[in-house]
Amino acid sequence: MSSAGVPDPLRREVTGPKVVAFGGGHGLAATLRSLRHITQRLTAVVTVADDGGSSGRIRQETPVLPPGDLRMALVALCDDSDWGLAWRDLMQLRFETNGSLNQHALGNLLILGLWQMYEDPIVGLDAVGRLLNTHGRVLPMSLEPLRIEADIVLDGGEEIKIDGQTSVATAGGAIRDLRVEPSDAPVPAAALEAIEEADWVVLGPGSWYTSVIPHLMVDELRRALVTTEAHRALVLNLTVQDEETFQMSSGDLVRAIQDAAPDLKIDVVIADPTSVDDIDDLLEASAELGARVLLRQVHSGAEDATHDPLRLAAALRDAFERYLGEVGDSEQWLS
Repeated sequence: MSSAGVPDPLRREVTGPKVVAFGGGHGLAATLRSLRHITQRLTAVVTVADDGGSSGRIRQETPVLPPGDLRMALVALCDDSDWGLAWRDLMQLRFETNGSLNQHALGNLLILGLWQMYEDPIVGLDAVGRLLNTHGRVLPMSLEPLRIEADIVLDGGEEIKIDGQTSVATAGGAIRDLRVEPSDAPVPAAALEAIEEADWVVLGPGSWYTSVIPHLMVDELRRALVTTEAHRALVLNLTVQDEETFQMSSGDLVRAIQDAAPDLKIDVVIADPTSVDDIDDLLEASAELGARVLLRQVHSGAEDATHDPLRLAAALRDAFERYLGEVGDSEQWLS
């Protein structure tokens, strides 16, 4: 327990492989809900480019990191006790008012208050983690808020420049060039240390160009991911028919990763067989990154194409334990 009587997850005895998960929003939350079944030695590194909704309004008023995706990661790691579940619901609560508080998430304002009190985003996030008794640690990918830009080709062939994460995510068309500013943004030392010490790093699922690939566009973070001795897993989305990846194949998602970081090697690509449109193309694209493909049913069965936490946990465990063929058939594919 902390001195204030609040459970302290940073002091909990932890077990399992050291895993660092990258992403943002609902995609990263799905990965974290799965990974917590496998390990307690878990770090989330979160995209900080959101400029919409409550986070966007906060960014307009004060020069801080957008708290929304960080809040969702913290909630995904909440303890399952009555204490943790109560705080999970409070963190997600949105105000309904006729004034400026309307639709602000309570958790965003709590994080903002702790940042102002401690004058350090990492200390503030760790304080929230203690309050929620989280199973793992949540860190921003940068100590500065980021801005996403993209060149997009529309259906008629017109190429336009789009500025801002929300605008890029909803513009439609084919993304030809993605940029994150500033690309030399400082990465938290704790995130770099976690990557260096990790057994596995996991990228995806999530909004491919605005939550996943941005981690490869910040110089210091990309170098850390390329040079780490950890194994690397890439979890593909269950659908590519969203506005960011319209008309892209599963293989195209993998190639987008290679385009963003040509030196990055991946050990395993995890995909649901029902979402793979061309398995030969996916195998070829994955092989170019040095990766094997692990096909597992990870779909929840819901109409909104969400990952089932237990199924994804089983797939990740298979990858970590080198089961790439039929279940129970171990392959020594990793050194």
